[in-house]
Amino acid sequence: MEKESGISRKADEFLQIFKRGEEFTKDLIKENERLRFRIAQLEESAQQAGNEDKIRLYEDRIKILQEEINSISERFAKVEEENKDFASKYVEVETENNMLANLYVASYQLHSTLDFNEVLRIVIEIVINLIGAEKFSIFLMDDKTNELIPVASEGLALSEIPKFKMGDGIVGNVAKEGESYFIENASALSPTDIDNKKPMVCIPLKIKEHVIGVIAIYSLFTQKSSFSNIDYELFSLLAGHAATAIFSSKLYTQSERKLTTIQSFLDLLKEKPRK
Repeated sequence: MEKESGISRKADEFLQIFKRGEEFTKDLIKENERLRFRIAQLEESAQQAGNEDKIRLYEDRIKILQEEINSISERFAKVEEENKDFASKYVEVETENNMLANLYVASYQLHSTLDFNEVLRIVIEIVINLIGAEKFSIFLMDDKTNELIPVASEGLALSEIPKFKMGDGIVGNVAKEGESYFIENASALSPTDIDNKKPMVCIPLKIKEHVIGVIAIYSLFTQKSSFSNIDYELFSLLAGHAATAIFSSKLYTQSERKLTTIQSFLDLLKEKPRK
């Protein structure tokens, strides 16, 4: 009996040990599952944290790129504006160069002849082609009568243009003061506003400070509505060149006439008296 009870006791002890091992195994399995779940959570959190970091990085890069795009756009707009300015200045310089080239040719023509009538014809062509004047006249000072006498005209009969005393009207005042006259709003004038006594533009023909005549413009061609800055410079250059050419050709013509008269008189003296 004692032997059987010892065996039963050992069996019970073994069963207890087995149960404890079974419980311990179950606890290990549960703890393993818990740790695996925690690891999964940590991995998911790490992945989410990584995605957020990437998103922030991408947002920062997008912001930097947007700032660079804005900067480039501003620089492009600035360069484009500068290009427009350069293009405008180029056109202006090109126009001015063409005008100066035309004036050079015109001045060369003016000084290529000493024929008075030819010089007047060249001046008329210059005023028509370079300035765009439709109706105008050229006055020269008569030193004996102190009057401005019309010697050439375009678009108007010479007989329709009055003479002017020094200081009389716009023409006489320009000759007296030696300063050009320009109407403020040339485009507002209509054909009915044309007055042979009140030109829209009046340019003194001067050699240094001595006024020898005046160019009076009464109207422009329809395609020319107003004067540009180049025109004003052209007026000044034209006034000097035209004045010199007209004055030189006039002196030459007068001297030629005197020389012809003297030569004719000498020829008469040389003739033998008839018997």
